[in-house]
Amino acid sequence: MVDLSRFVVPGEAPPFSDQTLVDVRAGRATVLGDERGVAVVRDGELELVVAQEARGHGLGTALARQALAPGGGAAPVDGPAPRLAWAHGDHPAARALAARFGWTAVRTLLQLRAPIASVAPDPAVPAGWSLSSFRTGDPADEADWLALNAAAFAHHPEQGRMTLDDLRAREADDWFSGDDLLLLRDDPGDLAGSCWLKVEGDTGEFYAVAVRPDLQGRGLGGVLMRAGTARLTGRGLSAAALYVEGDNAPALALYRRSGFEQHAIDVQYAAG
Repeated sequence: MVDLSRFVVPGEAPPFSDQTLVDVRAGRATVLGDERGVAVVRDGELELVVAQEARGHGLGTALARQALAPGGGAAPVDGPAPRLAWAHGDHPAARALAARFGWTAVRTLLQLRAPIASVAPDPAVPAGWSLSSFRTGDPADEADWLALNAAAFAHHPEQGRMTLDDLRAREADDWFSGDDLLLLRDDPGDLAGSCWLKVEGDTGEFYAVAVRPDLQGRGLGGVLMRAGTARLTGRGLSAAALYVEGDNAPALALYRRSGFEQHAIDVQYAAG
């Protein structure tokens, strides 16, 4: 199998989502191509990348055509052809490829960035409430977090569907640390929110920030953002990053109050 990490280029958006990498490792995705370029099909979605040195020679078009025609080529796609595709970074070549196949943009995912605070902020946890670290591999923390995540992201097409296997796959990743998954519990001790950080290289990503639906609108998102910022402070990082749906006005307002500004855009296309 082609090593997908070879397509990660400094300064460019990662070509594949974390869930795609998890599904590839688990055998739940179809991988087409070679070291010049790869198309991955999973769960009705297509992600495609061409190595820098191989661009401009029609390889992207050839891979897309193979991925969209199940039964063709040496490694046919299982099941129906994908109807959705992600362009990470909104590259002009991706826009041209989508237009060539008659696909239209239907969704945007914004990457925001902010400088790392020089002084750790006070999270201002409400009286009687508590912040703790996630206990890696602990069934109780895993069950609590999965229930919170499913409720908080019930309408999110990817995050809200995370399973125990998905969570444990991320726990096994080199970047994962239970100390970077902060859990906010209310006065009775029930999980009220979480702030999951992903630290790779010199960037600290707010991987997922969740607040229990019945507690939203009470400032707990700000508590979690400050707690995450405090956790990132003093670690030699150059920037904080996060992803947010382009039409999620409340979340955008929270993140912009926290000092985040737009850095890049991912675009999802749908077949016409």
